[in-house]
Amino acid sequence: MYRKKQSTEDYLESILEAQKKHGSIRAVDLARFMNFSKTSVSIALKKLKEAGYVITDPKSGVIALTGEGLSLAEKTLEKHKLLTKIFIYLGIDPVEAEESACKIEHLLSDDAYA
Repeated sequence: MYRKKQSTEDYLESILEAQKKHGSIRAVDLARFMNFSKTSVSIALKKLKEAGYVITDPKSGVIALTGEGLSLAEKTLEKHKLLTKIFIYLGIDPVEAEESACKIEHLLSDDAYA
């Protein structure tokens, strides 16, 4: 269950970050952004669509987060940024702080974060 949650949150967070950086994105753009294969991204997007987190425009292929997907992506990104800041404050190297935050953000419940 943890791996599924982690993967879902990582993809949603990446979609949000890629959209902020590049505007509208398609699967190929997301694959490049995440440095994943197009096949892996296509499989993940199918699962995210089935879960109701994203929609894809059938003509252009542009990916959009649903309200639920956006909410989860924003929460995950907030946790990530907060944890990174805390780790840096504690004297951890910024690169290591970023990597550790990415791992730990998925373990925090909404209640623990609130």
